[in-house]
Amino acid sequence: MPWNFPILLTWLRILLIPIFTLLFYLPFSWISNQQMINWLAAILFAAAAITDWFDGYLARRWGQTSNFGAFLDPVADKLMVAVALILLVATGRTYAIFAMIIIGREITISALREWMAQQGKRNNVAVAQIGKLKTAAQMAAIFLLLLTSSTVAKPNLLGQLGNILMLIACILTIWSMLYYLKTAMKEFKS
Repeated sequence: MPWNFPILLTWLRILLIPIFTLLFYLPFSWISNQQMINWLAAILFAAAAITDWFDGYLARRWGQTSNFGAFLDPVADKLMVAVALILLVATGRTYAIFAMIIIGREITISALREWMAQQGKRNNVAVAQIGKLKTAAQMAAIFLLLLTSSTVAKPNLLGQLGNILMLIACILTIWSMLYYLKTAMKEFKS
């Protein structure tokens, strides 16, 4: 396993997940201000999102790409997003269907990429522009929903905006999944 700064950033993102999760389960007496918890969670999520972009950029720029880094980076990203979505659903800030669509797509596309890699055609399902748009909408939606304590039953403006972005992310999620499946469809026939 190679060790370099980009991979350390990826590991940092994975290590942030339990800290991020604990914020939602700390005894209320430790941090009695829910808004403080929301801000801390949003900041940790934003830091993870920034390192997701930054580690890949640095790895390419410094010529430190590796098969292990290519494996670990999307795993870290998907873990952080899945945990955030589950916590947002558990706190009533977003709809379970949104989490099911996004997590289901991630599992499907990860399996598709694994299968395509076994066929020696992983590049056939490389990240496309639609996938990048999906990720941007998803990250923005999660960030906004982490900032608010409003629920889907009693939304405030931030919660409404976050869920509108989550809906857009879900539409892009389905669209990107269909794009990747269509791209790989000719391989299914063999």
